[in-house]
Amino acid sequence: MTKVALYNKEGASVGEVELNDAIFNSQINVPVMHQAVRIYLNSQRSGTHSTKSRGMVSGGGRKPWRQKGTGRASFGSSRNPVWRGGGVAFGPSPRSYSMTMPKKMRRIALLSALSSKLADGNIVVVDELKFDKPKTSEMVQILSNLKASNALVVLEKANEFANLSARNIPCVNTAEYDSLNTYKILYNEKLVLTKEALASLEEVLA
Repeated sequence: MTKVALYNKEGASVGEVELNDAIFNSQINVPVMHQAVRIYLNSQRSGTHSTKSRGMVSGGGRKPWRQKGTGRASFGSSRNPVWRGGGVAFGPSPRSYSMTMPKKMRRIALLSALSSKLADGNIVVVDELKFDKPKTSEMVQILSNLKASNALVVLEKANEFANLSARNIPCVNTAEYDSLNTYKILYNEKLVLTKEALASLEEVLA
């Protein structure tokens, strides 16, 4: 198994942690990761964009002028897309951008993302991130000690104070171990995991 250093809040190494090679040292599949990220971003789109076609714009029931003899182009309605106040030609209409991905492919993408972070040396394991109350300045100092100012902090369940301490820090995001996805992992440079969250994550993905 691959071993990485275990750090405390001061950024000092206090030991080593073994990583499951089946999870953190799997084959990196870039096309599947790309597809997973695309699906995630598409699912964030509301799809509420809407325009009116010529049939939806009020008015325009009367032909503006006769068909022949005026020397002007023939128009059947003043709500033609060419006219000001007319409808929109081929405009967007409400739709869903959601896409699906097989469960096995989602797993491959997730393992590929975790493996790529390890391959780049961007996984940091900290013994714990416990707070008596929300304290942003303390979280900033901890991440500075860990040299992880741009990071996704993966927490165990019910660690609300750590989550609140990190939510206002630029370039820092948090997630519970069971809500990770490919996009969240790849978005930030570093992946910071608590020792407890790492154990729970490996248990879920094993």
